[in-house]
Amino acid sequence: MHDLIIIGAGPAGLAAALYAGRFKLDTRIFEKFSCGGQILLSPSIENYPGFPEGVSTFDLIDKFKKQVEDLGLKIESENVLEIIPDGQTYKVKTESGIFQAKTIIIATGAFSKKLQVKGEDRLVGKGVSYCGTCDGPLFKNKDILVVGGGDRALEDAMFLTSYANIVYLVHRRSEFRASRILVDKVKANPKIKFVLDSVVEEIAGEQKVERVRVKNIKTGEDLDISCQGVFIFVGIVPNTDLIKNIIKTNEFGFIIINSKMHTSLEGIFACGDCVEKGLYQVVSACGDGATAADSAHKYLLKS
Repeated sequence: MHDLIIIGAGPAGLAAALYAGRFKLDTRIFEKFSCGGQILLSPSIENYPGFPEGVSTFDLIDKFKKQVEDLGLKIESENVLEIIPDGQTYKVKTESGIFQAKTIIIATGAFSKKLQVKGEDRLVGKGVSYCGTCDGPLFKNKDILVVGGGDRALEDAMFLTSYANIVYLVHRRSEFRASRILVDKVKANPKIKFVLDSVVEEIAGEQKVERVRVKNIKTGEDLDISCQGVFIFVGIVPNTDLIKNIIKTNEFGFIIINSKMHTSLEGIFACGDCVEKGLYQVVSACGDGATAADSAHKYLLKS
């Protein structure tokens, strides 16, 4: 019987683990993929406090991980299959066994949302990508199209100009949702060409991406853009299939929490990109994780 099981080791899960370790809770941490979560898809973070020049994402996550491990906690590579309520405690079923805990923190993060347009699924890995840092170097001296208007889209558009001849930035609105500093940087980059008030209708090509059909939503005009790569950053989908039948979620699948990270079930807390909130950033994920661990600790003291 453990005090706490943390599911997920992105920034939120790692922050929760750090606080759990300092509270001396008997804690187990399960991570299905790579420690760090989807933030590893971005090469650097420019808005994390204490790093005015920006910080390498890998370096920051590595520091988080080491800090947790220095407290004696181990991050285990485990895929959690099911959470089973068991009286006042919970059973956590993984591919290697069943573990029991008095409290659980869900920090399972999210994954990239798809456009759901013709040609997208067929050409994934053949020019269609959801990660600039992973695949950008493959498009040296090529023409690239980036879809999205948030921080992630603009950050990756800037990054991709290091390789591409031209980066077309397609956004369905005339204004961007990204921070003003990022918008100003993108507008000042001569390699980035704006295709605003527009949506992607089709990604085309025989064996690989060759062109993209874009529609202007104000004029109805179609535009064919010749390119060899399409990078899609149009939001996230929460990794919450694991808990949908036991915990309340909103219509999009994000876990509903209160200000103390309590979910609809006593003893289960949630934090990071899998929860319903206003700001999805590393700094807010860390705050979520700290709050979740604090709430779990207080819950254990009362039980």
